[in-house]
Amino acid sequence: MTDLSNWTPPALPPRDMIKGRYVTLEPVAWAHRDELFDAYVEDRANAMWRYLPVGPFADAAAYGAWLDSARLAFDPLHFAIRMADGRLGGTLSLMRIDPRAGSIETGWLTFAPRLQRSREATEAVYRLMEWAFTAGYRRFEWKCNAANRASRRAAQRFGLSYEGVFRQAAVVKGENRDTAWFAAIDAEWPALKAAFETWLDPGNFDATGQQHQSLAALTDPILVARDPALA
Repeated sequence: MTDLSNWTPPALPPRDMIKGRYVTLEPVAWAHRDELFDAYVEDRANAMWRYLPVGPFADAAAYGAWLDSARLAFDPLHFAIRMADGRLGGTLSLMRIDPRAGSIETGWLTFAPRLQRSREATEAVYRLMEWAFTAGYRRFEWKCNAANRASRRAAQRFGLSYEGVFRQAAVVKGENRDTAWFAAIDAEWPALKAAFETWLDPGNFDATGQQHQSLAALTDPILVARDPALA
C-alpha cells in the first residue's frame, strides 16, 4: 500500500516560464500568434492536425481566434516552445490538473515540422514532467487517439507505461476516438530523470547530431507495461 502520511496535494501550476537546456517553455500569449502560425504552415499536408481537436487553420487570424481563448485558460495551460535557435516550434500543455489526486497530464502537443523528432521536442515534454514531479504530483499522464501510433510510440519512449485503451471515449471532428492511456508515477521519477538527463547530455550526440544512446533504450527498464500495439 502506498504511504501518503507525509503527502500533501501540490499547488496548481503557475503561468510561469520554464527554462531548459535546449528549450524555453513560454506561457502562450497573443504575441506568439504569427510566429506559431508561420511554423505550422511548414506542414503543407496538414498532417500535424490529424488527431488534434482543432485545426488546420486557414490563416493567422483564424489561428489567433483560437489562441485568444487558449491563452486565458488555466486547464489546459498552454506553453509555446522556444527552440535553441530562437524560433517557436509549437505548443503543448499541462491539463486535467487534479491536485487532490496528485494527477496531471500533458496534451495538446502541436509540433511544427521544425520541432518534430528533435532534442527540443523531447526536452519540452521532459520539462513539464520534471515540473510536475518536483511540485509533488504523484502521476503524470499521456493520453492519445488509439489510432495515433506515433503518439503511442512517443509515450512509451518517454518512459510512460501503457495502461490500456478506453473504447469509444470521445467523438473528435465527427469521428470515434478510442483513447490509449499511458502514465508514469512518482516512484519512477528518479530513474526517468536520470534517463532523460543522460539522453539530453551534449555528449550523447556526435558532431552530426546523431545519438549514441537512444532514449527508448534508457527508459525501457523503467516501464511496468508496454504497449502491445507497438510490439
